[in-house]
Amino acid sequence: MAKVKNWQIGRDMEYPIAHTPPKKQVTYIFDINKCIECQTCTVACKTGWTSGKGQEHVFYNNVETKPYGGYPQQWDVKLLASRDLVKWKRGTLTTPTIFEDHAPLDPPTGHRPTEDDYASPNLGEDDIFGRVDRGAHVDGQHPMWMFYLARICNHCEHPACLAACPRKAIYKREEDGIVLIDQERCRGYQECIKACPYKKTFFNMVSRTSEKCIGCYPRVENGEVALCVESCIGKIRMHGFSVPNAEPDPKNPIDLIVKIRKLALPLYPQFGTSPNVFYIPPIHVPEEFLEQMFGPNVHAAKELYRRVSKDRELLGALLLFGASTRIITRFEVQGDEAVGWDATGAEVARVPMVERAFERERFDEKHGTFRHNLM
Repeated sequence: MAKVKNWQIGRDMEYPIAHTPPKKQVTYIFDINKCIECQTCTVACKTGWTSGKGQEHVFYNNVETKPYGGYPQQWDVKLLASRDLVKWKRGTLTTPTIFEDHAPLDPPTGHRPTEDDYASPNLGEDDIFGRVDRGAHVDGQHPMWMFYLARICNHCEHPACLAACPRKAIYKREEDGIVLIDQERCRGYQECIKACPYKKTFFNMVSRTSEKCIGCYPRVENGEVALCVESCIGKIRMHGFSVPNAEPDPKNPIDLIVKIRKLALPLYPQFGTSPNVFYIPPIHVPEEFLEQMFGPNVHAAKELYRRVSKDRELLGALLLFGASTRIITRFEVQGDEAVGWDATGAEVARVPMVERAFERERFDEKHGTFRHNLM
């Protein structure tokens, strides 16, 4: 076991493999408040990467409804139920991660889903927590709630799938931190499926090998965002890079949102894998539930999101979500516009800070009629 630094849990931790961090780390940010679960991202990923034989149940990207949904079923609840209650002290995790709660030579703590767990990708869709009684209405608070959670492989800094593979078929790319499976080395032992706490590795029954999200690396190598990011009609996603163990760059929108303002949070940081998909938590969901999913900084993130209009730099970064098919590596707020550039230095996005609005006269002189908003 090696001692590695895990900034998401505020301390060093044990990890089975000593490794050198990549030159840069692929990172995603999802704004849960804007997701409408249209599943356009799922369809784009499915048709692009997992439309072959044996991939019928494979979803590199899926959107599930919390608190009751999950694909595979109860992927997180089963692992949480098998572990002690997570505890934090001043931002530091005091309970063990999935790499630390067992003997040093044992694989990461996990569970392997059954075949039935993959049978219902949309289980719990739009099911709410609580009851809607006759005459119920929203009066400042939401007594009933649910939210959509878009999920892909987290391309973790300390991947559990990599640590568990007995064939060393899983590796993390040095140039961008994308985690991949070598299909020629894989023998389908499914230890990666058992170990991944997010259950984002899948077994192909036809090829008899494991498969996972490839981070759209052919697109990334050309400076393009992933298919799920490009196809998102709600513009809830940002795709970029951060540099491990380096001072965060305020001109990098990923660094500004994640490491400087700390608006976006990792999913289940207590597992210890250091995921690189970060979520802006939904402001209408009880914090007791969200803290279990996103850690102890949920309250601060929600309050920051509520007053984001007062932070022009942060607002400018958020407005660049979905603004370009190119990966934005640098941005600035210039007057009333947020401007983004790609890795080549080319300007790829220019977005107004305030949406333009046009107010027309109630009576249309040309057509001799009144304008109204009735259909």
